[in-house]
Amino acid sequence: MIAAVIGKNFGDEGKGLAVDYFSGRLPYCMVVKHNGGAQAGHTVVHRGRRFVFHQLSSGSFRGAGTYLASTYYPDLYKFREEYDLFGNKPDVSCSMDAPLIFPDDVLINMALEERRGDKRHGSCGMGINEGNIRTEAGAGLFARDVFGMSAESVAAKMAGIREGYGRKRLRETGLDACPSEYTEMLSSPNVLINAAEEMLKAAELINPVEDEAAFLREQENIIFETGQGLLLDADNETYAPHVSASKTGLHNVALLLKDAGLILDEACYVTRTYVTRHGAGFLPCETAKEKIGNIAEDKTNITNNWQGAIRYAKHASLNDFLTPVQKDLRDAYSIYPGLTSEVEKPVSLFITHLNETDSKIVFEEGSMDVCDFLSDPGISAFIGAHYLSESEGLS
Repeated sequence: MIAAVIGKNFGDEGKGLAVDYFSGRLPYCMVVKHNGGAQAGHTVVHRGRRFVFHQLSSGSFRGAGTYLASTYYPDLYKFREEYDLFGNKPDVSCSMDAPLIFPDDVLINMALEERRGDKRHGSCGMGINEGNIRTEAGAGLFARDVFGMSAESVAAKMAGIREGYGRKRLRETGLDACPSEYTEMLSSPNVLINAAEEMLKAAELINPVEDEAAFLREQENIIFETGQGLLLDADNETYAPHVSASKTGLHNVALLLKDAGLILDEACYVTRTYVTRHGAGFLPCETAKEKIGNIAEDKTNITNNWQGAIRYAKHASLNDFLTPVQKDLRDAYSIYPGLTSEVEKPVSLFITHLNETDSKIVFEEGSMDVCDFLSDPGISAFIGAHYLSESEGLS
């Protein structure tokens, strides 16, 4: 089985719950982290234990492996903390072509976001966008530059990037004229030395993968775990600039499967019965959570200095509900026409938080019982399967 789990909205839909569910149905699977990086916060509760997954897969409680793909931005500096906290020595592999985040990305990200003041983009402050900009500018730091290397060589590589690219980036952004606690650290060699040592410790816990396509072909079951929601896709101009730096739908999935010559069995889109958005940016049909239902306390999406508070909204309309899904599929098929087999309806819907809205989907024009929603001709004609969850708020 090869499935992709995608958040239909702005994130926090329950992707972690869905990946955990699919992983539990399979004897063993490899969960592929294919977009974004450590900014993901996917919560799973398993046998009374609650854990927020960032770089480890949300199938880890079920014994699933984690693969950090070449389209993912691992943060090896942060990796070991999560690995040790989870325990159980999860199986983790990483493409040697994966572009890495390093401390300067995070520092520049934080400095820029702080300078925006009340016009913040809603960044997580994790350096994903900066890492992407740097890599596309030809100053990439890749997994192969770290694995098997010495701390001295890794620190020297990062220092070279800082000198050749970093100074230019500071001038372009005007940060060189705006000293802060973040920009001061951008001149400290100790920051890079300490980071190099920690990154190498993390690399010892991860299996290096040289041939990504061959690795994927070796897996009997694969689940692609997407970070952030479909509406935050990097190319979604409707919500720019308050969007992600990565592709949040099937785009990367299509690229990876095309290279491996594999097909997708199921594209599972996850949604709450209502909509949430964490951080700044336009949120259609925004409302107070009390007008949606009995919304439980969200232990994961607490207010923080970077993204602010979680916000709530109703779904716009029944007619528009599947519009982003249909667009995502069209884009994916344009990349890889052979993405799926002759399966009539490879699309499924995973609906969460039903307990908070009395099993109703909340629309701007009114609430709709989930059974009536699923039997609506416009929905049933497109959705091949559905999954319903009443579990606590998971993302």
